[in-house]
Amino acid sequence: MKRLFKNIGILAGVAPAGVLRKQGAEMSDAGIIEDAWLLTDGSRIAAFGNASVPCPDAGETVDCEGGMLMPAFCDSHTHIVYAGSRDGEFLDKINGLSYEQIAARGGGILNSSDLLHQTSEDDLYRQSVARAREMMAKGTAAMEIKSGYGLNPQDELKMLRVIKRIRESVPALVRTTFLGAHAVGRGYTKEQYVQAVIDMLPQAAEYADYVDVFCDEGFFTVSDTARILAAAAPLALRPKIHANELAASGGVQVGVAHGALSVDHLERAGEAEIEALRGSATMPTMLPGSSFFLGIPYAKAREFIAAGLGISLASDYNPGSSPSGDMRFVMALGCIKMRLTPAQAFNAVTINGAYAMGVSDVTGSITAGKRADLILTFPGWTLTKLPYTYQTPFIRQVFAAGEKI
Repeated sequence: MKRLFKNIGILAGVAPAGVLRKQGAEMSDAGIIEDAWLLTDGSRIAAFGNASVPCPDAGETVDCEGGMLMPAFCDSHTHIVYAGSRDGEFLDKINGLSYEQIAARGGGILNSSDLLHQTSEDDLYRQSVARAREMMAKGTAAMEIKSGYGLNPQDELKMLRVIKRIRESVPALVRTTFLGAHAVGRGYTKEQYVQAVIDMLPQAAEYADYVDVFCDEGFFTVSDTARILAAAAPLALRPKIHANELAASGGVQVGVAHGALSVDHLERAGEAEIEALRGSATMPTMLPGSSFFLGIPYAKAREFIAAGLGISLASDYNPGSSPSGDMRFVMALGCIKMRLTPAQAFNAVTINGAYAMGVSDVTGSITAGKRADLILTFPGWTLTKLPYTYQTPFIRQVFAAGEKI
């Protein structure tokens, strides 16, 4: 069915066909048309224009009453398949323990692994799909979901099956990443576990689009990462790397060398990483929710953009270091803490987020032929107001592939 959105105050995120990401000065172009209309045809954007061009007829008309219509958020880094809660570690953080200290005591990722092992697959699905629906209600219509709390073949596959069920049961566009190398599983030496991850790859490839490694201090080395990525390449699992959260790990460089779609975190990244990324197809992805929750530095987004690179922002929704999938808040942190302009932050959570999960050819911007993944705001909203009044309700309706959420 065709649906016409008329009386749009601001149509944001307009991009020509073929634009898959924004870099450098392009990050400041939010693609604005004022006083606009937009037509969808089933699940796709069919046409749009300024009100000076006559609107076509449609089976359903939505009067936007001057509200803003924009692409839905694209969250390229989440860990929403997990069991239970780690609120006890929240108290540890309040009492001064660092992320590394909590992990050394058997908490952190290993704690989530133990909880997941004890949880049935059906219960894990029920808990996890609820988080996916929560994200959608807050405006996200494309999301990447990682495994990585299984840390053994049986439980990693359990996670991947749950992600598959989520992918089949929600209208959001979901991409799957195998993150077996999130931490060393219990009962393994690191060398044994790296080999176990390599051995898991063929089965993981039946479910996953991408492969990820936590290449950072205290987790996996550049050498470990290169071994896993080399084994994943014949299986068409493109890398998405956790890099430089805790230290200058070399994760960015090994990711670029292996054609990574994105390198994520980057709190400890600087000139060397910028140079490694320059001219590559890899998207630097920054996770300000993790910096906010852990009290660690924010990635140097402005320096990356000034060097001509693009960036994406993602939620890192997980139970230990960023327990929120609110991409509007991520956008606000991008502006408030990372000093991005609203236009730059907007592009980072839409088209560049879509690029960082390999779907910017089908979503992430207002482009004819792309999925009708849209947020309609109440009247009076602008891109600047979104991160400025970052707790005021703004969503009138969310659409995923033309379907009302």
